[in-house]
Amino acid sequence: MSVTSAKGFRAGGVYAGLKTPGPNKLDLGLLVSDTTCVAAATFSKNTIVSPSVVVSREAIKAGKPVRAVVANSGCANACVGNQGLLDAREVVSLAAKAIGARKEEVLICSTGVIGKELPMGVIREGMPKIRLSAGGGHDFARAIMTTDTRAKEAHQSVKLGARTVTVGGCSKGAGMIHPNMATMLAFMTTDAAVDQAFLRKTLSEAVHASFNQIDVDTDSSTNDTCILLANGAAGNTVLKGGNRDSEAFARAVQEVATTLAKEIARDGEGAKHLIEATVEGARSVVEARRLARSIVSSPLVKTAVYGRDPNWGRIMMALGKTEIPVDESKVQVFIGDIQIVEGGIAIQYFPQAVIAALGQPEVRLRVNLNAGPAVGVAWGCDLTEGYVVENSAYTT
Repeated sequence: MSVTSAKGFRAGGVYAGLKTPGPNKLDLGLLVSDTTCVAAATFSKNTIVSPSVVVSREAIKAGKPVRAVVANSGCANACVGNQGLLDAREVVSLAAKAIGARKEEVLICSTGVIGKELPMGVIREGMPKIRLSAGGGHDFARAIMTTDTRAKEAHQSVKLGARTVTVGGCSKGAGMIHPNMATMLAFMTTDAAVDQAFLRKTLSEAVHASFNQIDVDTDSSTNDTCILLANGAAGNTVLKGGNRDSEAFARAVQEVATTLAKEIARDGEGAKHLIEATVEGARSVVEARRLARSIVSSPLVKTAVYGRDPNWGRIMMALGKTEIPVDESKVQVFIGDIQIVEGGIAIQYFPQAVIAALGQPEVRLRVNLNAGPAVGVAWGCDLTEGYVVENSAYTT
């Protein structure tokens, strides 16, 4: 499974020299469709963004066909002035030349240290060395890694009438994770034929339910980008929404996005546990999702999970700090399958059982507000000494 699982996509990656040398390191990648694609994307809402984001956002806004994405790690190409725009556009031109496409058909993404210019010399040398293949999705996924401990990949296939369509994807991210649009870098591809308006709607909804529901450290990157490309190679009737096939496709996109988002949270810098918070019984999905993400993003909840401390008051605090009205007298709280709060008040439970639940690789926190029908889920990770150590010496 990879970002090239869908028909008609190839990819590859090389070590060009943007990052310090190391075993199996890659830092420059290409993701290419054999034919032009309909494209959708979401980008960082940070008011300071990388010129790489600016260039890709302009291309997406134009609504023209897309053939490829070029991505680098090791340098964010952010906070470097106008040179960043010049370099981003040159990288796009280099990638277009390498694959025989027009520069207008190529998007660019960068990730890494902020405040350093792209090392154009090594990029010029490295671009022609990228070898594209249908199995090259794994190398592309590795080429976008920074502090990630592993590549993050997923795929789903779904039957649409007589045709089978596939959605593949990869993502990167382990720190500076509290997205407000998409997240870090995420790429999804599909061989489905999809109307552009419906593709954009599908991606937006998937992002809100997945990437926008994760947290590692409450920081939103200058480079956050999520891209979805559809090349139509499966030969299905064009999906425009409003029917079962369109719904099935949208579910597949959301499943891939959710898997990739959870893997980012699981791989948080220094993390030992994935935290899943579910808020049910809310008045609306918007409120439920916001409350759930407040729980997983709370440093006090994160440290309690790390210390296996059943300090449920921190969960109540995380609900209240959203300023969303909550009737405390109706709140139920569960850790794993163990109820520890009823009506906003602690009830008797076996402490060792709760401590054991907090020691699982995946820690499940559940809150029932008993105020409505809506459910929201969010994912985060615990906060450990490892996060502080890694980020205290990130550039030294």
